[in-house]
This record gives sequence, structure tokens and C-alpha cells, in this order.
Amino acid sequence: MDEKWRRIIAVPAIAVISYSLVQSPYVDQYIAEIKDRPMEAASQKDPLFAEINSRAKEYEQQPKDALIDPVWKTIPGYNGLKVDLNASYKKMKPDGLFDEKKLIYQQVPPKIHITDLKPAPIYKANPEKPVVSFIINVAWGNEYLQEILEILKKHEVKATFFLEGRWAKNNPVLAEMIAEGGHEIGNHSYSHPLMENTSAEKTREEILKTNEAIEAVTGVQCKWFAPPSGSFRDETVDIAHSLKLGTVLWSVDTIDWQKPTPEVLTKRVLDKVHPGAFILMHPTESTTRSLEILITNIKKKNLHLVTVSEAVSEERIMH
Repeated sequence: MDEKWRRIIAVPAIAVISYSLVQSPYVDQYIAEIKDRPMEAASQKDPLFAEINSRAKEYEQQPKDALIDPVWKTIPGYNGLKVDLNASYKKMKPDGLFDEKKLIYQQVPPKIHITDLKPAPIYKANPEKPVVSFIINVAWGNEYLQEILEILKKHEVKATFFLEGRWAKNNPVLAEMIAEGGHEIGNHSYSHPLMENTSAEKTREEILKTNEAIEAVTGVQCKWFAPPSGSFRDETVDIAHSLKLGTVLWSVDTIDWQKPTPEVLTKRVLDKVHPGAFILMHPTESTTRSLEILITNIKKKNLHLVTVSEAVSEERIMH
């Protein structure tokens, strides 16, 4: 075969081999790995990159593991923060100056999660998470519910409403209004018994009947259980856990059933509110008249009003 034909055959062959290499998943993986590596060569020689790298530890936060506290029982975990060197460098490069406001972070999950712990009540979120949750237990107070929902909507606040099963069955329109407002709905037993004195069989029945009643009316499958009057024993928590519900209590109480004035109620709450607080309330006149003041003042404390599920999640609040 002469030299001319060798060239004619070789060119397509080289093209086929080159195409195969480029299309190889190994090549794709290599390219992805290169993209994910810290910017080497020019970037790492850049004094700006070196400064970001050296100062990163000043801004990073260690994750907090979930734990069982002797007093407060279940304390949820909370994500930490790690500086993304490449992304931060890219953000600051156009100006060539270090700017902490342009740092880009990655969230780092804790090693121990709520699901790793034995079942125990949750009274509050992680104390480092700047959130507050309104826990509104509903077994009566229909005349105040609509106004409460309007105030929450006006201030773009989502609460967690724990509905008594019997109430949900008898008040489907109001229960549906709560769900349509985007609020979280939890289980508050069916007939409001004191769970501390209730048999295991009756406790299970109360929770299951309530789950069924709430789902029938709103389509919601409950994740949380609030024992009436805060009455429970360890077995109560275990039964709720076996039905895939976490047990929720509170760290701040409005004591609104005593019909305090708005001034007394708001002072009572605002004096005790803290990061991670669960605030217990009911659809009463006292709470209705105090709600707007509470929302405004809690937000002034740079605390985010969120549902229980959002509060106990490990997701870090980023300002």
C-alpha cells in the first residue's frame, strides 16, 4: 500500500478514535473532577485566593449534632457552614478585593440527626437557629379562627395548628381554611383526654382516629402530635413514634385560656421568647388581640416565624 492510501485510511481512523475518547464517560468524569477541584495554577497563586483561604475559618461554623437534653429532651441538629473557596474567589475576582459579604458557603450536616435518637418530646428548635414557631391548639374557639388566619396571612407567617380530631370532623370548613392558608397541621388527639392517664390502646386509638379525621377533611397526613394539656408519659411518646409522629410541646406559654389582657400576654411572651422557641396558644380573644403585636416584635428581634417542621429541620438560616 503506497503512502497516499495510508494517509487516506489513517485520517478517518484517527477521527473515530478521537471521537470515542471524547465521548467516553471516563473523560466526562475527569472533566467534572477538574471543574470541582480548587482553582489551581493562576488562582491559587493569586493573593486574593490565598487571603480567602487563610480567612475562611473565621467565618465557618461547626454543625451541631442532635441530642437528648436532660431538661429539654430532643434538641434538633443544625447545619454548619463551610466557605466554598472557588465560588467565593470567582465572586470577588472582578474587584480583586476580599469582601466577607461575597463569601459563598456550603452547608455541612451534623453527624447525629433526630432520627438517630430514641423517641423523646421536642420542646423547642436548636437554640442557635433564629426561629420561632406558633403552636396553635384547636379544640374550640371557632369565632376567633378566621381573624387569626387573616392576621397570619397579612404578615406572611405560617403557624402549626394542632387540631383535635373531633373538632376537625365537626368543622371541616374551618379545618380546610387552615390547610388552604399553607399552615402546618398536626394531631391533637380525638377527644382531648389526659394522655398521662390513658391506656396504650386508647392512646393509639385517639391518635389514629385523629389522623383519619384530619386527612379526610384536609388531605393532610400529620407528622406531629401535641398531647392535650401537655399531659403524657414515655409510653405516649413511643406510641406516637410507632405511628410516625413526633411529640411536640412548648417552651413559651401564652396562658391565653386565663383571658389575660393583650398587654399582659405580649409581655409574658416577649420576656421569655428565645431562638428556637415554640409558643403555645389557642384561638382565644386574648391571642387574637395580641397576635399582630407579637409578630411585629418577634420579627424585630431578627427571629423568623416558621412552622414546627421548618424549625426542627437542620437547614441553616442564611441572612
